[in-house]
Amino acid sequence: MPETVTEGVRISVRTAFVPERSNPRDNYYFFAYEVTISNEGGEPAQLVTRHWIITDAEGHVEEVVGEGVVGETPYLAPGESFTYTSFCPLRT
Repeated sequence: MPETVTEGVRISVRTAFVPERSNPRDNYYFFAYEVTISNEGGEPAQLVTRHWIITDAEGHVEEVVGEGVVGETPYLAPGESFTYTSFCPLRT
């Protein structure tokens, strides 16, 4: 599971290919992902915006920028975590 820690905030991601929502003949591959944000620092933290850079196997890049995640801007006290699930269709 890929993860990183920045200024006491750990981000962990798990991905899964979803074959029943995919159609390889049409170059449509559906992936789900679960993100866990854990505040391991000593100060409160809040997720206010997101910026994803998604690159497929052919080098096609898509950027996603916006407020919060899944309609929320979670506030995390030290020791708290927030987990959400979303999806991403890819061409490869």
